[in-house]
Amino acid sequence: MRLPTLLVAVLPFILVLSSSAGGQQRHVDYEISFTNAAQHEARVTATFAGLARGTKLHVRMSRSSPGRYAPAAFAKNVYDVSATDGHGKALSMTRPDSHGWDIAGHDGTVRVQYTVWGDRIDGTYLSIDHSHARMNMPATFMWAHGMETARIRLTVHPQAGWQVATQLVPTADSTVFNAPNLQWFMDSPTEVGPVTWRQWTGTYNGKTSTWRIAVHHLGTEAQVDTFVTMVKRVVAEEVAMWGEPAGYDYGTYTFLADYLPWAGGDAMEHRNSTFLSNRRGMETRPYLMDHLSNLAHEFFHSWNMERLRSNEIEPFNFDRENMSDALWFGEGFTNYFHPLMIRRAGFYTDSEYVAELSAAIVATMNAVARNHGSPIDMSRAAVFFDGGTSLDPTNRTNIFLSYYTWGSVVAAGLDLTLRERFHKSLDEYMRLLWQDYGKHQSKALAPERPYTVAILRAELGKLVGDKVFGDEFFRRYVEGREVPDFASLLAPAGIVLVKDPATPYFGASMDNDPKGVFINWSAPGSSAYAMGLASGDMVVSIDGEPTTSIVSLNEIIAKHEIGDVLKVEYLQKEATRATMSMTLMDRQAMRMTTFENAGMPVTDAIRAFRTDWLGSKVKQ
Repeated sequence: MRLPTLLVAVLPFILVLSSSAGGQQRHVDYEISFTNAAQHEARVTATFAGLARGTKLHVRMSRSSPGRYAPAAFAKNVYDVSATDGHGKALSMTRPDSHGWDIAGHDGTVRVQYTVWGDRIDGTYLSIDHSHARMNMPATFMWAHGMETARIRLTVHPQAGWQVATQLVPTADSTVFNAPNLQWFMDSPTEVGPVTWRQWTGTYNGKTSTWRIAVHHLGTEAQVDTFVTMVKRVVAEEVAMWGEPAGYDYGTYTFLADYLPWAGGDAMEHRNSTFLSNRRGMETRPYLMDHLSNLAHEFFHSWNMERLRSNEIEPFNFDRENMSDALWFGEGFTNYFHPLMIRRAGFYTDSEYVAELSAAIVATMNAVARNHGSPIDMSRAAVFFDGGTSLDPTNRTNIFLSYYTWGSVVAAGLDLTLRERFHKSLDEYMRLLWQDYGKHQSKALAPERPYTVAILRAELGKLVGDKVFGDEFFRRYVEGREVPDFASLLAPAGIVLVKDPATPYFGASMDNDPKGVFINWSAPGSSAYAMGLASGDMVVSIDGEPTTSIVSLNEIIAKHEIGDVLKVEYLQKEATRATMSMTLMDRQAMRMTTFENAGMPVTDAIRAFRTDWLGSKVKQ
């Protein structure tokens, strides 16, 4: 499609320019070209100007990326680095560490050229191939200490048929974009390729906002239209919940989507845009619902995470991992709201929504990881488990419960408690936080007030006029390890927690192997764990019956009753053969369902509760 007018219009652009010791304005100019895209390479020129002569410039590749909390190593994909001054004179470089370069002897300008390689389509890394370039800025561009407040200009040299899609500020040239500073630039992912565009506007409180979506896919225009129709309704519900759009810089929010067979499934929020990727197209409703779920989550972040933001990740530090004790709120509460927004938009039935909510609540109630930490502790562990990699094995499965999951359960418990006890809602709590800490307080760029966990606690007490309640809720469910009493909380909504008949619980992650069934790990509270089966063990037979596969092992277990004692023959680390007794333990499976599905009567009070909770908030 034709490039939208908005991309080529010159928008208002307010810059506060920093100066060097000599009074010259500092600025950074980037150029990127893709002449070897088929081999996943781009060539970058980064020009740092307005430097004080005689100083040493330290340039770096980032160690982290907005929205990810684990350390990264983007410098590993950078090579063929050289530097010159403003007159083309070659400059020598030294490497003080594996992520940086020191450059001295310049004339006030340093021009660094390098090749960067990338072949991963997701929300964190760089992807370049024959079809497009998907640029996460920290994975693509060097930056310099001391130049964080300098204005930035990016010039893109796209291949034929490629367009540039980005939240960066456009100029009269559709391949040249600006950013007011490094933080803003690094938070502005950019897609360069054969994208399909759609955009729409809305006016709230006399102010117009624009939303647009750029899709790189292999499907049809009609599929895009169908998806965008769904997106508009979810966007409208989220705006209605918050009471207003998030106040996008320069008035525009951009969805950047790669739905390609070679893409990874991921989504990443940014201040005025979001990156979405999936190997599925838009051919079927399940695919569309998967895309919509990711989009609804990331768009909610334009309020909760990008502007309503923890003081521990504001500003974001690109030199190291960024730990926060509030991801249970930033990510977890968002994880509660995004399916709720889809329900309010009419794309889930009550039963489908309850199934979504049930999965998180039951998983949290059953999680043995709650013995090892609170939602705050799980938030702090993100630096290890949210994209963090290590060579040595971890006990993650038994000691880590995702702050997405646990945080969404805390949110659900708080929402239902507020509705029943105080005739308020989590919507109102979020809007209170937005007004006090997230919303722009002035006309300056990004004037939000970062919060702390103590502030979140105090604001809850303020909402209900009961400080004791706020303190107690946080003590038990945020700083503690308890789960709200959902059996009673769900009843007014006509939802029941059903306990299925107990069954024997072997309780291990397994793989098939020619020698038997390989144990990856066993879960505390299970038959396998109590017996002592652990990572690296191989189950050969049970009660004399060979376990030739996972299926055969499960069939053997299913023939027995809880409490039966079985003889298990296994290999320890494939070296020592042993036989031990295993007592079959039980697992109480639970699920949530509506009163209708359970054959229970639904009253007018239940219908009214559901309408207030799950019904659309968009004023027609």
